[in-house]
Amino acid sequence: MLTEERFARILKVLEEKKAATVTELAEILDVSESTIRRDLTVLNDMGKLNKVHGGATLPLGIYTLEEDVSVKYSLNTEEKSKIGRYAAGLIRPNDFIYIDAGTTTEAMAEHISEKTAVYVTNGISLAAKLVRRGFQVYVISGRIKSSTEAIVGTEALKSLEKYHFTAGFFGTNGISVSGGFSTPDVDEAGIKREAMSRCKKNYILADSSKFDKVSSVTFALISQAEIITSTLADIKYKNYTLITEVDGR
Repeated sequence: MLTEERFARILKVLEEKKAATVTELAEILDVSESTIRRDLTVLNDMGKLNKVHGGATLPLGIYTLEEDVSVKYSLNTEEKSKIGRYAAGLIRPNDFIYIDAGTTTEAMAEHISEKTAVYVTNGISLAAKLVRRGFQVYVISGRIKSSTEAIVGTEALKSLEKYHFTAGFFGTNGISVSGGFSTPDVDEAGIKREAMSRCKKNYILADSSKFDKVSSVTFALISQAEIITSTLADIKYKNYTLITEVDGR
C-alpha cells in the first residue's frame, strides 16, 4: 500500500470514528503499529489530525461530538494513570470528595487510598470501582447517558443541591483561553458547573491532548480550577491558573 493511500484511509477512519487507536488502525490497514505511528506523526505535522498517546483524533474547529467511552479508555492511558495517581494523593482524611464521570477521573480510582474520606460521583463505572475497593460512595440520582456512563439531567442537578464538597475532581474535553473548560454535551456541562460551585477546591484532570481545544459548551473559566496534566506544551496557561505537570515526578 502506498503512503498516500495509507494517509487517506487513516483520515477516512477518523472521519467516521472521530478517534482511533494505533492498534485499531494497524488492524484496519493491515500494517505494523510502527508504520501507523510514523504515519500519524507525519499527518499530525501536516495538521491533518491530532496525534495523542495511543492513537489520534480528528481536529475540528469546535468539537461538537464525543467519542464513545470504549474509545476513550484506550487513549492516553499512561498519562491518565500518572494524572490519576497524583490527584488521588491530594485527598485528605475526612474529606468529602466529588469525582466527575470520565476516563481520566476514573483513573484516580485505582490509586485512591484514603478510607476516611466520603466520595460522591455521577460516574457509574467509577462508583463501582470505588465500592469494590471498600470505599464509602454515594451516586447522585438522574438519567444515565449511555455514551459516557455519566448521570445527568434535571434530577441530577437537584441531587447536587444538598452537597458541600471539600474538593472536586473533574474531566474536560477541551481547554482553551477563550473557551475555558468545555464539553460537547449541554447536560454534562450543567452537572460539572453545579458540582464545581459546591466544591471548596476544584481540580481539572486533563491529558495533553485536551489543550487548545474548544467543545460546544463552556462549563468553567480556566481561573476556576487548578489543572493537573502530564506535560504542558504551552506555558501561556500558567498565566491563568495553577498547573501541575506530573511527568517526571
